[in-house]
Amino acid sequence: MVVVVWRALADFPTYRRLFCAQVVALAGTGLATVALALLAYDLASDRAGQVVATALTIKMLAYVGAGPLLTAALARAPRKAVLVGSDAVRALAVACLPLVDQVWQVYVLIAVLQCASAAFTPTFQAVIPELVDDRGYTGALALSRLAYDLEALASPLLAALVLLVLPFDGLFALTALGFAASALLVATTALPVASDGARSPRRAAASWLVFATDRRLRALMALNLAVAAVTALVLVDTVVLVRSHLGGNDTGVALALASFGAGSMAVALALGALVDRFGTRALMLGGPFVVTAGAAALALGWTLAPGPAVLGAGWVVLGAGCALVSAPTGRLLREAAPEGGLAGVFAAQFSLSHACFLLTYPLAGWAGGLDPVLVLGCTGVLTGACALAAVGLWRPDQVAVGRTAPVDDDH
Repeated sequence: MVVVVWRALADFPTYRRLFCAQVVALAGTGLATVALALLAYDLASDRAGQVVATALTIKMLAYVGAGPLLTAALARAPRKAVLVGSDAVRALAVACLPLVDQVWQVYVLIAVLQCASAAFTPTFQAVIPELVDDRGYTGALALSRLAYDLEALASPLLAALVLLVLPFDGLFALTALGFAASALLVATTALPVASDGARSPRRAAASWLVFATDRRLRALMALNLAVAAVTALVLVDTVVLVRSHLGGNDTGVALALASFGAGSMAVALALGALVDRFGTRALMLGGPFVVTAGAAALALGWTLAPGPAVLGAGWVVLGAGCALVSAPTGRLLREAAPEGGLAGVFAAQFSLSHACFLLTYPLAGWAGGLDPVLVLGCTGVLTGACALAAVGLWRPDQVAVGRTAPVDDDH
């Protein structure tokens, strides 16, 4: 897998520059996630989970509501302008967050920030296949997953170091710099011009129909719900678990979030070998079962001896289970996309997967005041049900719509 990843970076210089832009932007986003949780605790104390849940629900509303509209409205706009403009808006919104002193101000800035992200992410994802060949795409997917895991792992670790010398407001400044650096890298990169067909709003909208006709993608929706349940639990309730239940500090919150990212990154690093050994279908269907087992083990450990080590170990397992679903998703979307509809399929997955958070973020915010063992148990039940639904939908002999031969679900 290392060879494949290295080839994606070495042989495709344009992709290499965009990957660097993605890394710095996501690293800043990870810092902002930690800072948002700490800002919420500063503004609302024990109600911090509710504030974070509301802010992240607004984020999802922006993704689900603004994502499709922005994809259609910007379908014929130069993609470089979309990417650079989105980064500029995100940098300005984040730079204003340290100035707030009311919770509602946080909500407004989060809405602006995430509307810009809803324009940036599908456009960025759709550009990648045009910059690499078929073999390089495997490495590009692995690198893209590693970049997202950087947000979950390296950013909280960096945040923990920054918090040793600066107040959490400094994290917002570093985030703004990350978005500015991303905009500069994209602005100085030559991007391919999409064909009119690929950029047609009508074709982009038609790509959404694939999710209703392809049973694999319907199974993906159940898997997305399992990932959303776990991610909401981690992002919303970690600050409450560490600060209120365990008596920890800001650095402890960052390290706990980093543990979740460590499990995810371990899977991303081994993605190529795992796909070769087990196949895409087995990995993605196995993810929620891993999460269910991890949640049950964490609930037992919390009952017997609650502490930072127990929480960190549990978060590692949950991160690995989520990555088993998320890391290979790009391969599945590329295989299922109709001709010229790749951007639309990525946009649909972006919005539909984030729609799951409209349910899970409010639930996680409400659950922050409950017994952690009960919350973990309910999360395990939900992810187990999602796993069974996905298995029933995505069968080994699945035949994709419009194809006469069985789909190679293993590769």
